Amino acid sequence: MAKPENFLVACDIGTSKVCILIGEQNAGGALDVIGKGASANRGTRKGNIINVDATIEAIKRAAEEAEIMAGVQISRAWVGLSGSQVRSFNSRGVVAVAGKDRGITKEDVDRVIEAAKSVQIPQDHVVVHSIARDFAVDGQDGIPDPVGMIGNRLEADVLVVTAPVAVTQNVETCMNKAGIEVIELVLEQFAAAEAVLTPDEKELGIGLVDIGGGTTEVAVYQKGTIVHTAVVPIGGDHFTNDLAVVLRAPITDAERLKKKYGCALRSAVGDDEMVEVPMVGGRAPKLCPRSTLADILQPRAEELLGLVHDDLQRLGLDKEIRSGLVLTGGGAELEGVIEIAEGIFDGPVRRGVPAGVGGLVDVVSRPEWATATGLLLYGHRHKPSRRRARAFFQAANSVSRFIRDFF
Repeated sequence: MAKPENFLVACDIGTSKVCILIGEQNAGGALDVIGKGASANRGTRKGNIINVDATIEAIKRAAEEAEIMAGVQISRAWVGLSGSQVRSFNSRGVVAVAGKDRGITKEDVDRVIEAAKSVQIPQDHVVVHSIARDFAVDGQDGIPDPVGMIGNRLEADVLVVTAPVAVTQNVETCMNKAGIEVIELVLEQFAAAEAVLTPDEKELGIGLVDIGGGTTEVAVYQKGTIVHTAVVPIGGDHFTNDLAVVLRAPITDAERLKKKYGCALRSAVGDDEMVEVPMVGGRAPKLCPRSTLADILQPRAEELLGLVHDDLQRLGLDKEIRSGLVLTGGGAELEGVIEIAEGIFDGPVRRGVPAGVGGLVDVVSRPEWATATGLLLYGHRHKPSRRRARAFFQAANSVSRFIRDFF
């Protein structure tokens, strides 16, 4: 198999399945998808790992499928981080500008971001991301990049994302035991936005709602940067469970019915459409009006999107998403959910399909692949150049030889 250093790997550990993508930079510098793998996962609940062995096996199966398709052996990956315990908050940092000429440098920017991060967080939490939203120089705010400006005082508004140490360690443990090193843990909303949001949408203001299996992850962008994240503890599995309970159908059949016949908008379903529903316990299947499925699914969709709207309204962000809303994740494929969102948010809503990659585009052209595709794009954007990588390895080898010779 080819050397893994030439390729990028993304791993999305979801509540219902693990998705892995392998990408390769083409001659034009763009990213091509060359392999994908997916495997059902029974080791997580609401985005958190509850069974290490089951999660490891799901990662291994997805990785093997992707490796066979791409002809590449996976060794390192960019990995998504999600879960109901991941939190974000806004913090402000202030530093005095160093240097005789008072010219702001990259080091000053790094210092002010560190100052913003230096706030008290729970002992069992760790900072995952610190994203500068806005800068101010000597009281002049609204500055996207202050490097090169002259001033005495530099301030920064920073979005700080934290997660419990146990959550991050469980993810890394599962990846490592599956034989894959974690390059970086990336907030899943942050990753999905890379794949489904446009620069204009981020600039004008946009809400991203990623409906996964166990949770729904929310992000809001303004002026080109992420300003808010949240997690709603409802996902696509709750829709499935509702169907299973009310219809008395096995979970696997309820999931199939949801995907094939489900609609979250009762008015879009005719009363004469009938669906055959399998029964639990091996009893004979029964015919059920498709409108009954809609009667079950619509209240759950309204509850979920209503919770998202209430969260944004509480923060005053519901009026700031001038570009509307983008729904992505597997739950976004449910018929009628776009119309429900348009009614609740009173604005434009679209389904977010991954973009920005080439190669096997058809295998990732569904909302459920948004996070994995975004992780690839994130890794591609943050991947060090070959010159930088070569310099790093040369320096590392020199240090290794020094230590070996000295001892």
